[in-house]
Amino acid sequence: MARSIVKQMRHKNLMELLEANPLLTDEDLALTLCVSVGTVRLDRALLGLPELRERMRRMAEKANRRLRSLRQEEVIGDLLELEPDHLALSYLTTSKEMAFRHTGIVWDHYIYSQASTLAMAVVEADMVVTGAARVRYKSPAHVGDKLIARAKVGVRKGNKNVVSVRTRVADREIFVGRFIVVACLSETAEAEKL
Repeated sequence: MARSIVKQMRHKNLMELLEANPLLTDEDLALTLCVSVGTVRLDRALLGLPELRERMRRMAEKANRRLRSLRQEEVIGDLLELEPDHLALSYLTTSKEMAFRHTGIVWDHYIYSQASTLAMAVVEADMVVTGAARVRYKSPAHVGDKLIARAKVGVRKGNKNVVSVRTRVADREIFVGRFIVVACLSETAEAEKL
């Protein structure tokens, strides 16, 4: 009886952890729940919870269906979550092609590009451009790091939106940006106005 209760609590905790952060690996979950990776995989199977790759694929499909301001291939990183005019989430695995030759430190423009395109993607409009940006690099990213960027829409005045983007590697924040993103009329909409 006690074993059944422990298992139910572990299942509940597993579901809560994945709901809070669907990007957790089985290894992360095992460490947090103080169980083996095999136990986590068995629990996921019993609960019908997909593995990380499948969770990411499903999130990306859902987010890309909502994408309006950019095409999917224009977004740097994998768009995993998108609630237009509210928030967005992007995931980027760094590679050696993104780094300085001898240091393994990722070029800053990759980090900026992920944040900038995420800020544009979160605004629901046919055409969006970055009007201004204030950014701060807090820590370098290295080859193999998994960059998770979160965008949140703040103040909106007319066609201008303030979007804050924070990029993390695991528990370490490496980038903070505040973008003024401008929703423009598309060329066809401007022609219709005339």
